[in-house]
Amino acid sequence: MSMKADDLIDRRRLRRKLTFWRIAAFLIAGLAIVGLSTWLAGERIPGVASDHIAKVKIEGTITEDEDLLDRLDQVRKSSSVKGVILSIDSPGGTTAGGEAIFDAVRKLAAEKPVVAQVGTLAASAGYMIASASDHIVARKSSIVGSIGVLVQFPDLTGLMDKLGIKLEEVKSSPLKAEPSPFNPTTEEERAMMRNMILDSYDWFVGIVAERRSMSKAEATALADGSVFTGRQALAKKLIDEVGGEDQAIAWLGTKGVDAKLSVVEWKPAGSGSMFLPRALAQALGRTLGVGDFSAELLREMGAERLFLDGMLSLWQAEKAVSGD
Repeated sequence: MSMKADDLIDRRRLRRKLTFWRIAAFLIAGLAIVGLSTWLAGERIPGVASDHIAKVKIEGTITEDEDLLDRLDQVRKSSSVKGVILSIDSPGGTTAGGEAIFDAVRKLAAEKPVVAQVGTLAASAGYMIASASDHIVARKSSIVGSIGVLVQFPDLTGLMDKLGIKLEEVKSSPLKAEPSPFNPTTEEERAMMRNMILDSYDWFVGIVAERRSMSKAEATALADGSVFTGRQALAKKLIDEVGGEDQAIAWLGTKGVDAKLSVVEWKPAGSGSMFLPRALAQALGRTLGVGDFSAELLREMGAERLFLDGMLSLWQAEKAVSGD
């Protein structure tokens, strides 16, 4: 009986020890996952420690991105930020989105020196944003320009005829909700859209002329939708210098920013996908080679462009390549 009692006591002690170590292991594993995923994703909390140069990436299709606008405002308010590099790689997007970011960059540039560093592409609204900086640096082979505005809408009338579908509508005036994909576009509708586009286009050209110290005639001559290499853009005064981040930092040095300061990327603080925190979504996506499982995946698939609405300042590479 004595042996059985001793065995029972030993088993209970062992269970308590196992329970303790299981809980400890679970807590350690949880902390490790959070720490590792954050480290893999490169998430940092900028602007709270030492002085630095802030880098803000503007990539993909341009929209009125509230997160980006908020980040630019935080950069402006941070006393630790001594200079700003806008790293731009974008074909453009909505004209209103470009305008919102342009205004935010100009507000930022009023308080801190801002330089735009163009990667592969800064076209249309992407170039509009670059022009908001005080200095533009691009690679020799970067694609720059495509200054202009467009509105696109499909014509489904032929398909509707084949399917035997007819649309009935009652509206207050002939131009209400026009042009429509369900009706042939009239000349009056085309004139309305053209007047709207030309007004926005005139505003865009005015921005280029003002920011690049050109006459309106010079800017208009470059604003026929053409794209240019970095070398061509330099000759046409659309950029200030050929190079990369080193040249961007060197220019900041001419504005009183210590070129030896660290460059810290200010990243989005979003929560990521529905089921994963942002850091973990990025880490898992990178492991599988598909990018961030949240908005990054949609951006890499080009899905953003399916949902653009309104007037666009967008370089369409497919048409440019095909020659249409």
